Amino acid sequence: MKIDPEKPLWSERDRFVLSKGHAAPALYAVLAERGFFPTEELLSLRRFGSRLQGHPDCRKTPGIDASTGSLGQGLSIANGLALAARLDGAKWHTYVLMGDGELEEGQIWEAAMTTARYRLTNLTAIVDHNKLQIDGEISAVKLQGSIAQRFGAFGWHTVEIDGHNYRELAAAFDEAETQSVPTVIIAHTIKGKGVSFMENQALWHGTPPKPQQVQAALSELGRESK
Repeated sequence: MKIDPEKPLWSERDRFVLSKGHAAPALYAVLAERGFFPTEELLSLRRFGSRLQGHPDCRKTPGIDASTGSLGQGLSIANGLALAARLDGAKWHTYVLMGDGELEEGQIWEAAMTTARYRLTNLTAIVDHNKLQIDGEISAVKLQGSIAQRFGAFGWHTVEIDGHNYRELAAAFDEAETQSVPTVIIAHTIKGKGVSFMENQALWHGTPPKPQQVQAALSELGRESK
């Protein structure tokens, strides 16, 4: 993305909307690594008075372009940003990351129609398709069938990839730039990947690990606790 940590509100920056706002800790880690704030501040996550809240807040945290957390709203916000760029004749791009569970929200599909209707090729969507949500498997809760086919029926270009493969991700973003319709990247992922007792377990959607579990997870990931 075209961004500048020294100028978080730079008017020509690309925009990113984390529709699945509960994944904020991962976004905060990336922002810290990119220099938007010190990495030490990550330890203040969700503490009283911290600007690193449980969901992203664009009023308090540098690098956050949209306050999110109410699932299903991110694509609508991204549409507004992309339309604004078009009206202004601006060259910046909007990216939006959605969860597969939140695709159960009707607002997502209303927004998907809008994206395709206005051919917002200055917007790229990514779906984290790990097949799990807080209540269990998405197929058992509501969502059925192919996500790619659904978006395709709404007029989108679709790409399915291994979401853990950076080369496939990069190639998908390159492919999106050549399309005459909006692109959605369906990133197949494994929830909790790399930690044996967390992989593909819906329990860990919102359960904090105990200290000994943290140590075991860090050991499996080849890292040491500080």
